[in-house]
Amino acid sequence: MDLGLSGKVALVAAASKGLGKAVAFRLAREGTRVAICARDESVLRGTAHEISSHTNTEVFPIRADVTRYDDIKNLIAETVKRFGGLDVLVTNAGGPPPGNFFAFDDSAWEQAFYLTFMSVVRLCREAIPHMQKRGGGRIINIASVSVKQPLNNLILSNALRLAVVGLAKSLANELAPFKITVNTVCPGPMQTDRMEQLLRAMGDIEEVRRFWTKDIPMGRMGQPEELADLVAFLASENARYITGTVIQVDGGLVKGIF
Repeated sequence: MDLGLSGKVALVAAASKGLGKAVAFRLAREGTRVAICARDESVLRGTAHEISSHTNTEVFPIRADVTRYDDIKNLIAETVKRFGGLDVLVTNAGGPPPGNFFAFDDSAWEQAFYLTFMSVVRLCREAIPHMQKRGGGRIINIASVSVKQPLNNLILSNALRLAVVGLAKSLANELAPFKITVNTVCPGPMQTDRMEQLLRAMGDIEEVRRFWTKDIPMGRMGQPEELADLVAFLASENARYITGTVIQVDGGLVKGIF
């Protein structure tokens, strides 16, 4: 299926590895010019070179910490300067640390707030005017299945990612007249470095892996590319009438109807 993304401009946050990298790779394969950001500049540049060499598509690496507003402003400005506009924004950030309620003080909650929620607010604030100038656009937030079914020992993520969903639902209504769609994708357990970190934090890694996958009807963790396929579809014209949705990619983990 031709998704019609050739020549479009996308910005994928936190894309030096993991889910963000898979999304950037997938969009580049469709011919989308992609800007990517991360904090580690050397890893980021390596990822940009890898994606570009495999897809023959321009990939623009910009070092940025999405908890810093000045970095976000520069990220959007440099993307638009390089490519002449912006069509697709994929918000993403490394998840806050695992732990239960009494593991975190106010400082930890504040840091998680800026990482998980305010990064999305600020990216959208800076990107939306450029999409309006283009006559439309796509905003896709990478969240977690925790917005539909809270996960043990992830109190920060469980609480703050729901705020992202509330923001997205509100923005979907506000931006529909401008032909800008806003959707949230919710990966379940995915085979990423972040998942390995969580598994190690929870105890014996193989035992915890079995614990996490026993409730997944497909019997395995997902691959980052399986989430990236959904993001690419939502970024395309084929998804022009889809907005305000919250879609999980979880092998059937979430048991709720809605």
